[in-house]
Formats: sequence, structure tokens, C-alpha cells
Amino acid sequence: MTYSMVARDQSTGQLGVAVQSHYFSVGSIVTWAEPGVGAVATQSFAEPAYGPQGLELIRSGRSAAGALGELIDQDKGEATRQVAIVDNAGRVAVHTGRSCIPEAGHQVADQASAQANMMRNNTVWHAMVDAYSAAGGDLATRLMAALEAAEAEGGDIRGRQSAAILVVGGRRSERPWEQKLFDLRVEDQREPLPELRRLIDLKRAYDHVEEAEKRILGGDVQRALEHYEQAAAAFPDNMEFVFWHGVTLAAAGRVPEARQTLERAYAANDGWAELLRRLVTVGLIPEDPELMRALLPS
Repeated sequence: MTYSMVARDQSTGQLGVAVQSHYFSVGSIVTWAEPGVGAVATQSFAEPAYGPQGLELIRSGRSAAGALGELIDQDKGEATRQVAIVDNAGRVAVHTGRSCIPEAGHQVADQASAQANMMRNNTVWHAMVDAYSAAGGDLATRLMAALEAAEAEGGDIRGRQSAAILVVGGRRSERPWEQKLFDLRVEDQREPLPELRRLIDLKRAYDHVEEAEKRILGGDVQRALEHYEQAAAAFPDNMEFVFWHGVTLAAAGRVPEARQTLERAYAANDGWAELLRRLVTVGLIPEDPELMRALLPS
């Protein structure tokens, strides 16, 4: 009993599904996706097997419609199911069973579909498609716009509880975990969508940190600093970002700025000062007593 959207981004090939419901941990049931294969939303009186089995059928050569048709044909409970699939070619297939609780329905767009059941209004899925189609940005941003539009249109008649988003890359790979771009869940929250949006922004900030680490390993300290600065600017109270920004400033020879930045971390938790000492033992900071006196609290 929920609303969701599945979609493929035409420019990147990314595949995704996003959902919100008055139900605990909805993302553990509804959202399924595999890089370069497809995305599935399985809901209403949900049969979770539609997710992995639908993806397996697409992987073996079925279209979205072929996969969904085969699953429905084998399911005695199909009248209570609501399922949407998008495949790696952007083909979409949707099923809203005749026994889904009103208001229930779906709307297909270009390489996307919105579907909902037990809604306050029968305009929810149309509002989702309109918002998704009008939104700019990457696939995660557009999926989030669809969820927020659904809520603004009345959403689930029972209210709100959990939400999730899953976005994967558009290329098949033997290492699919490397193409999992967003896999975020809000399991039990009075207002799950604002929290899901915050988590998406936080994930983007951590992506900057990951890129900074790669730059450091490649010897490009200046570019690493730029990424740490972007992460810290987005979440100034995240001491993980603050600490590593300070360490990278020290690596760039900007010791007074590094000390000033690190002081914020020390003030939040004295464990950061001890961590700085331990970085010396593994070679991440030079064994330089003068440098450590300049960086550590007195």
C-alpha cells in the first residue's frame, strides 16, 4: 500500500526506483534494481519475489513486458499485486491488479512509470509523472521530485512511515556493487521524505570524500582539498568531513588552517586528536614532532 516510481535515465542509462509508504521498512520489499538490467517495484499485497525473478528474466533476454507477463501468469494472487518494471532498453511494463485497494492506478511515461494504491486521491500517479518529467538533474533528483509530488497530492491515505531510493548504473558488470549509486532507506520516520532527501544530499557529500581519497592516493592534494571543502560546506557539522579536511590541509602545507579546522573536531570529541596521532603510526602523516605540535591541542 504505497506509491513508487521506476525509471531509466535516457542520458546515462541509470536505472532506479523510489518509494514511500505507511509501512515499516518499505524499501526492503518494494525496491529492486540491477546495473544494466532493470528496476522493479513490487507493492500492494506485495510478492517480493517479483523483484529478483523479474531481474533474472530480463537478464536472460526477456523484455520488461515479457518478464512481467510471465510472472503474472504464474501468480494466483496477481489480482492483489501492483508491479512495475523498466528494462535496460527503457521499455516499461506495469500491472495494477483488479483487487488493489482504491485509489489505485498507474501512469506510464517515457522510460518511466508511477504507480500507487490506497491513495487519498486518484491523481497521485499523474502528479508523480508530471513532476518527474518536469524536474531537472540526475535520476535520483527526479525520482525524489516524483515522491514529493505524490505527497503534495495527498499521498497514502494512512499517512507516512518509510521511504527508499535505489539507483544503479546503466552498464552490466561482474562487479555490480560498484554501480550502486544510491541505496538509501528511511525505515520508520514521521516525515520520511525530508529525511530521504537529507540522506541523498549526505551521500553526495560522501561521494566527494571518496573522490578526495582517490585524489590523495594519486598525489593530487589540491583537487582532494576541493572535494573535502565541498563535503564540509554541505554538512559543516559532520566531524568526519571536518577532520579529514584538516588533515589534507596539513598535507598541503597549510598548517595554520589545518590546526584551525582540526580544533573544531577536537572540540566535538577528543578521540579525533588521538586518531591524528595514530595516523603517524601508519604513515598517513609524516613522523614530524614539530608538525604534530602544531596540529595537536596543547
